[in-house]
Amino acid sequence: MTTLDRPADGRDLARQVVTVVAFVATVTVNGMANALPINGQTTGAISDRFPVLVVPAGYVFSIWGLIYLALLAFTVHQARPSRRADPLLRRLGWLPALTGLFNVTWILLWHYEAFPLSVVVMACLLATLVAIEVAVRGDGRRAAGEDRWAVAVPFSIYLGWITVATIANVAAALASAGFDGLGIDPPLIAAAVLLVGLVIAAGMIVGFRDPAYGCVIVWAYLGIVVKESGTALVPVVAGIAAVIVTLLVVAVVAGAVPRRSGGGRAAPHPV
Repeated sequence: MTTLDRPADGRDLARQVVTVVAFVATVTVNGMANALPINGQTTGAISDRFPVLVVPAGYVFSIWGLIYLALLAFTVHQARPSRRADPLLRRLGWLPALTGLFNVTWILLWHYEAFPLSVVVMACLLATLVAIEVAVRGDGRRAAGEDRWAVAVPFSIYLGWITVATIANVAAALASAGFDGLGIDPPLIAAAVLLVGLVIAAGMIVGFRDPAYGCVIVWAYLGIVVKESGTALVPVVAGIAAVIVTLLVVAVVAGAVPRRSGGGRAAPHPV
């Protein structure tokens, strides 16, 4: 009998409880970050201090509401007694709870202006979400039914946003350290960063056939177009990238981008 096949036991219950606690802590700390606010400044106010050209317009950050609703759906789903021994949730293990730990830690570091450390924690959060993506979609696996909407989609949305947030976090940390781009024109640097983000996003969308992830990238890049509409080059590159990602999403949904399963057969549908 493998670990995934064993009957439900105390380890599964502990995983469920810790995941719920991690979600509650994440929402609570993020709420306090702006309601108190932590260290006398809101998350957005700190971000606005840096002249970074790869941060989307303010309205784009409303996606956090969707992310938390999606994570709530996952948290409730995984906490049900009938899901205690679910093979997919066992594959995920403690990773969802770990994302909560990194999220809370990042908020505290950001609000207390430990920007270099915030980049390290953000990278850890990104890596954890990638690990979840692999666990859910790797080796030709295909979540269906409740698992699609309560597990796969929530973490796809979260991963898409953290991909963009990591880029912005690195740029803000460099700006806080006084990095001047070695004399290179800032719009050129921003355009190059956006192109790197495009390559990463394209690889994720095609590799995992993940349209939800792609939609978040489009949302963020269009937000950059809006915010930097008066900046040279940046809105053009961001707009073209958004179009390319949109076309990839449409291709995946239409089944024009087959992904090989572990057994060598094409996976028939995107998650």
